[in-house]
Amino acid sequence: MKLWQKDISSKKEVESFTIGQDPKFDVLLSPFDVLGSIAHAIMLEKIGLLTSNELDELRDGLKEIYLEIEKGQFKIEEGVEDVHSQVEFLLTQRLGDVGKKLHSGRSRNDQVLVDLKLYYRSAIRDIVEEMEELFTLLTSLAEKHKNDLVPGYTHSQLAMPSSFGLWFGSFAEGLTEDMDLLYTAYKLSNKNPLGSAAGYGSSFPLDRTLTTVLLGFEDLHHNVINAQNSRGKTEKTISFALSGVAGTLNKLASDVCIFMNQHFGFISFPDELTTGSSIMPHKKNPDVFELIRAKTNQIQSIPNTVTLLLTNMTTGYHRDLQLLKEAIFPGIETLLDCIQMCTFMLKEIKIQKDILSDPFYKHLFSVEEVNDLVLKGIPFRDAYKKIGYAIENNNFQPNQNKVTHTHEGSIGNLCLDEIKGKMKHAVSNFDFEKTDKAIEKLLFGVQR
Repeated sequence: MKLWQKDISSKKEVESFTIGQDPKFDVLLSPFDVLGSIAHAIMLEKIGLLTSNELDELRDGLKEIYLEIEKGQFKIEEGVEDVHSQVEFLLTQRLGDVGKKLHSGRSRNDQVLVDLKLYYRSAIRDIVEEMEELFTLLTSLAEKHKNDLVPGYTHSQLAMPSSFGLWFGSFAEGLTEDMDLLYTAYKLSNKNPLGSAAGYGSSFPLDRTLTTVLLGFEDLHHNVINAQNSRGKTEKTISFALSGVAGTLNKLASDVCIFMNQHFGFISFPDELTTGSSIMPHKKNPDVFELIRAKTNQIQSIPNTVTLLLTNMTTGYHRDLQLLKEAIFPGIETLLDCIQMCTFMLKEIKIQKDILSDPFYKHLFSVEEVNDLVLKGIPFRDAYKKIGYAIENNNFQPNQNKVTHTHEGSIGNLCLDEIKGKMKHAVSNFDFEKTDKAIEKLLFGVQR
């Protein structure tokens, strides 16, 4: 059942193929579809396409549907094409002809666009909040374990002393940089496309600035063609932001899997957070982090999927764009799961103490010894050769209890306050409070 359907209907094979998985994803868009419709109705009344009584009817009807969505009572019925159709059918069924007036001045193209923008804006906020919690935990662990040394590696070979504080802190700062990518995606999601209609505007005197304010958008896509072209561009930007966060988690998960290996034994988790083997009683497998590693690799493939979907696509709407949901929506949910599980697991991490006191790791201190000679006045190249000969002749006996790194961002100076400042600044850019107030006013305040 289609709102745009005339006398001839599509064959069921065509209808099934073109609708695809949209009903499943459209349920996620339902609260945002209602919010966009309330704002649109208020604007229609302002320009004289609805009476004040009709607006009151529509707004009450839309709020009723919104509450049904919140209670889990909303569904897209069999044969209904999408969320937009379902909402309009409900309104018309309950209110009569006034429900048919709501679509004046808009197309399904800008309707789905505003739904998507509002959904992405909300989803990015969820990601930001989960990242903040993980960040706080990482900085706490960095401070707690700043003096616990651990091997540092290059080329997967023993390199120089590191510390668990430095390790945890690296991921914390990495999240602040990922937050900058998310903010770029958020800014693009926080622009109003409503009123662009099918991509070429409307002959109605629409007030697009009003709907921008009502929905709490930071700005609007002024050019109506550009508003339509932002579909795909927005998803591509989001996909790179998701990929950035996933990359940080991927490296963390990969390290954890290695550090838990018995040959390393640097960290461990309680038995109830690991899994066993069906035949090997001694096994404690890092399944959670292996899955985080795999899932974050899947997320890092999303930019390529989105890019290929958009390749050679001309100006204006194309049905290809529908498939973007199948890449982005699960990616968002998967990333949220991965962040939450990282936080859940790291709260229980156990650190092995005094790792570098083992003579096995004495070569990690070669640079420390070279630098000590340089500080005593020996030229660097000569000091390097001296320590190199000692290692070759098995005469190298470093002080494995002495690491003097004091510059910014090193073992002895983690700069955690500065990193916390970066995160605070990054989060403050989002200004979630503004959108909260706008949506609250839209749902519960008087707009006229």
